Amino acid sequence: MSMRRSSLLLMFMLLCGGAARAEVTGETVGECVPFARAMSGIQLRGDAWTWWAQADGRYARGTRPKPGAVLVFRPTGAMRLGHVAVVSQVIGPRVVMVTHSNWSRIGGARGQVERDVTVTDISDRGDWSRVRVWYHQNEALGGSGYPTFGFIYGAPVAEGVHKAAPSPRLSGPSPDIIGAVIDSIG
Repeated sequence: MSMRRSSLLLMFMLLCGGAARAEVTGETVGECVPFARAMSGIQLRGDAWTWWAQADGRYARGTRPKPGAVLVFRPTGAMRLGHVAVVSQVIGPRVVMVTHSNWSRIGGARGQVERDVTVTDISDRGDWSRVRVWYHQNEALGGSGYPTFGFIYGAPVAEGVHKAAPSPRLSGPSPDIIGAVIDSIG
């Protein structure tokens, strides 16, 4: 780690007392898909990984994060149905916070809601095609990189499709933005 990064990390840690902690709401809502639909207002159904193709022609898609956009994860061995998470805060070009359900094991169980979770872009081109996600059990960014399709935005592209409106509950009352920056540097 460079001297500048080390100094920044130390300064941030002194200011906020440690690494980012996502808000665990205590809500158990189950799967990520209905939760993302409710939080984003994007009216898609089916397995998470199918949302990318379903959005084609219905909603705008892209590679830049925006609050309220849904990040669609590709299926992988351990995550064969993919995953969807809703962007709650954009911290920088390669760091966002998301709100999602059914990611971390909290108290030994999945299906719980986490708000303002740090996600970093680790793709070579900076196009959000591969990310690392905060994992509650480790209290750190997970060690695995996950492939993604990109972001689905709430603005419809087809006439007659209602504009999706993100939930006002998308972000918690005190997102740990400084902690998210620390996590992305570490």
